[in-house]
Amino acid sequence: MIGQLKGNILDKHPPIVLIEVYGIGYEINMPITCFYKLPALNNEVIIFTHFIVQKDMQLLFGFTSKKERALFRELIKLNGVGPKLALSILSSMSSKEFILAIEKEEINTLIKLPGIGKKTAKHLIIEMKDILQKIQNDLFKDNMKFNKIDSTILSHISHVEAEAITALIALGYKSQDAKNMIIKLDKSNETSCETLIKSALRNIL
Repeated sequence: MIGQLKGNILDKHPPIVLIEVYGIGYEINMPITCFYKLPALNNEVIIFTHFIVQKDMQLLFGFTSKKERALFRELIKLNGVGPKLALSILSSMSSKEFILAIEKEEINTLIKLPGIGKKTAKHLIIEMKDILQKIQNDLFKDNMKFNKIDSTILSHISHVEAEAITALIALGYKSQDAKNMIIKLDKSNETSCETLIKSALRNIL
């Protein structure tokens, strides 16, 4: 089990970061909420990881703190919640926001997340409430395979916007929904891909 990596950031394309550790490059899937906390390229970083082996691939998921990793591990234990859905949940809201939604039983907030319907939202609330009661209270206080994209989705937009849309699609959003989330943002000031994604995810909540 690979539980932690310490190395230099070679490349960043949300939701994947490439970390070099003693000459070996590790591709790590990260929630967008953790991705934003990473330093710039060529800087050293410590990432807490969770390694998953599937039939046709091996996936490494990374988090900037143990609390996010702990929540991810609890989520993937639930029936119907795989790593991809867990990553989407933690990309769309912080661990604090998710726990608050569970505690207040905010179904309408949860169903705004990609891949979460009313039935799954109710399941999350029932299962996670029980799990969170067993976790120490202070714990949460403080592959990259893109879906096939219609070329028209990324036409007539900037490179930065296209990169942001592609990242949202990788997190589970439908192509057209991802495009709509980005194009409606105020881009009067020069901005980055990470900023666009962060603003888009904030607007759905």
